[in-house]
Amino acid sequence: MAGGEGTRLRPMTANQPKPLLPVINRPIMEHVLRLLRRHGLTETVVTVQFLAALIRNYFGDGEELGMNLHYATEDMPLGTAGSVKNAVDKLRDDRFLVISGDALTDIDLTDMIRFHRENGALVTIGLKRVPNPLEFGIVIVDDRGRVQRFLEKPTWGQVFSDTVNTGIYVMEPEVLDEVAAGEVVDWSSDVFPRLLSRGAPLYGYVADGYWEDVGTHESYFKAQSDALSGRVKIEIDGFELSPGVWVAEGASVDADAVLKGPLYIGDYAKVEAGAELREYTVLGSNAVVREGAFLHRAIVHGNVYIGPSANLRGCVIGKNTDVMTGARIEESVVIGDECIIESEAYVSSGVKVYPFKTVEAGAVINTSVIWESRGQRNLFGPRGVCGLVNVEITPELCVRLASAYATTLRKGASVVTSRDSSRAARALKRAVISALNAGAIDVLDLEAAPLPVARFHTARTAAVGGIALRTTPGDPQSVDIVFMDGRGADLSLGEQRKLERVFSRQEFRRAFPGEIAELGFPARAIDDYAHELLRCVDMRGVRDTGMKVVVDCAGGTSSLVLPNLLGRVGVDVLTVNSRLDDASPTETLAERRRDLQRLSELVSSARAAFGVRFDPVGERVALVDEKGQLISEERALLVVLDLVAAERGGGRVALPVTTTRVAEQVCRFHGVQVEWTATSVDALTSAAGGHDMIFAGDGRGGFVVPEFAPTVDGLAAFLRLLGLVSRTRLSLSKIDARIPEAKILKRTVPTPWAAKGAVMRSVIEAAEGQLIDTTDGVRVVAEDGGWALVLPDPTDAVTHLWAEAQDMDSAQSLLEHWARVVEQAAGT
Repeated sequence: MAGGEGTRLRPMTANQPKPLLPVINRPIMEHVLRLLRRHGLTETVVTVQFLAALIRNYFGDGEELGMNLHYATEDMPLGTAGSVKNAVDKLRDDRFLVISGDALTDIDLTDMIRFHRENGALVTIGLKRVPNPLEFGIVIVDDRGRVQRFLEKPTWGQVFSDTVNTGIYVMEPEVLDEVAAGEVVDWSSDVFPRLLSRGAPLYGYVADGYWEDVGTHESYFKAQSDALSGRVKIEIDGFELSPGVWVAEGASVDADAVLKGPLYIGDYAKVEAGAELREYTVLGSNAVVREGAFLHRAIVHGNVYIGPSANLRGCVIGKNTDVMTGARIEESVVIGDECIIESEAYVSSGVKVYPFKTVEAGAVINTSVIWESRGQRNLFGPRGVCGLVNVEITPELCVRLASAYATTLRKGASVVTSRDSSRAARALKRAVISALNAGAIDVLDLEAAPLPVARFHTARTAAVGGIALRTTPGDPQSVDIVFMDGRGADLSLGEQRKLERVFSRQEFRRAFPGEIAELGFPARAIDDYAHELLRCVDMRGVRDTGMKVVVDCAGGTSSLVLPNLLGRVGVDVLTVNSRLDDASPTETLAERRRDLQRLSELVSSARAAFGVRFDPVGERVALVDEKGQLISEERALLVVLDLVAAERGGGRVALPVTTTRVAEQVCRFHGVQVEWTATSVDALTSAAGGHDMIFAGDGRGGFVVPEFAPTVDGLAAFLRLLGLVSRTRLSLSKIDARIPEAKILKRTVPTPWAAKGAVMRSVIEAAEGQLIDTTDGVRVVAEDGGWALVLPDPTDAVTHLWAEAQDMDSAQSLLEHWARVVEQAAGT
């Protein structure tokens, strides 16, 4: 299989197919072909599509390798199964093996074929345990190796094993009857699940050998170092000059050059006196390294010139490129083919320079050049894209992000922008607006506005999305950039990945001069929001009760909406911190506690029905009861849930799986059903938009009022609470008192990224025979109703654990048991 473009490997693959990328001076595909030959598989069909002529010209008919090569060309990508079907006329009516031409491996293919034959399998899938299974298809097999389940590219909450599909298959010829000719068909997502549902004999062969899918720059570096370290059995062309130092035929190495292996010097390469080559450096054929040059973990392709005193660390240099005197190229830089890096130029970490470009002498390059491809892990976090102002989140980054977002939308579409009261958000939003307009996207700017207003305006207008900038809660030095879809909800995981792909390639769309878009300022955004909110939320009884409440705006944008709302509701309100604070748009934990204490005192002294404190963007709320007691976020969820369920007496509510099961008791008492969701904001939003949904909450001060919008909205939650409290005869403290106490505990266990897959597999194995819920992570339910949830964090190297039981001792025991399972698997 040699038809892939390898887009994540650009610019290395900008003008050559991925199978031709060299590993220790030989194309990856050549290593694969040599593996096939060692196992007696010399009759081979190569499926090609992207830059097919280059592969044909390099390998020809395979005679030099002692093989017989045939080629099957796809006019358009047909998927993993469709491309094999396209080659059916070149396959004999016999058992065949499918293998990727761009993955480095030394798996025992003979033993895999034996396993297939002895099990009478229709398909045998080559499997491998990997540290991070997120980018691969997970395959779960039973003790005999029979396939039980497939899961394509899961999230951490769906990882139940670290056994992944290598793309190596042994197949019987009749399996091709399942593939339609000329159509895009995939083995893992189309054919195999269909066969599995029919009970066909699909088996998984867990290989002990080496396998690395060379799909990213990181995995490309790893493949090189693993080959030099002997972790993969490949044929290295050359002789071992000293332990770990390999030199190919015709290479010239001066006796005064410093060589510290493992490293490789290709055929007819030249290393002059005074040059220093350090660990994991690879020189391609005919490369020249001049005196005083320093290379460490540098992958240098063929016909490259490295000038005197040049310094290369952890980078890739494409073929026919010249790196001139004193140039410095830093970690994770990829320089494409036939580039010129002139004297004293500095290329900083992570920069990608596409083929045929020139970096001028003395230039300092901090961003990729033109068609650049920059791989950035975890662009999105739980709060969107976040980082330190003017360190990680700069105006330049905002331009690239907004340009990527604009590229994913059609020209002439509209996007809503907004910000909190901070100066940083105001400055960065200007960069966002400029990039959107330059990408032919009209902008409807709400200026400073609560996040719920921005979500509402995005959903209720012709806008196809939105971007909001706000100060990171609790960290005044950082900012969050929130991207929204046409519903006003956070982008789904799939949409985030799409945006990340465009951002990483940096292939942004630009508008022609006549297509530059417009910037507008909606005049009645807050009025429209307030009017619709009051129309949708039941406010019966509020005017008649003469209710008094205390509201803390936290110096945030909710103060822009509340006067409009409260003036129409008819309630006595004492408001504090209602002035926008652009110097301190968020608060530290100590400041938050101080303000909540003050709010409690005001509620008690004013004899108010309750108090509420908004976060600075009006999205989340904290509650204080009529006695001046702060209601914890978990208890606030239960209190509001009880109020809603008691009044509705039916319907459904959406809650994340981390919520105490006391919520289930409350709902059952009132005849309401619970729909448990994953912990992501997108999952809760999607569920809240479902049929017959009356309430949703995340247990962190976020509440959804489904009759108004499916997104978290503190202002809507406050209005709904006003109506509910006015119509009930019970105060918040009495409602809180009648709800059972939750016996739930939480712990966080440090977990290296490389161990997360193994941790989840260990949890599944340890839970054998018990009831398991995999809505998000793995929740194990004990016979007495107690439960424990193990959930890998999507952005940090930790695993979160929750445990709930009938008493705290039992919950503690349950938590400790599963913490030990996680710690042992993680090696911590």
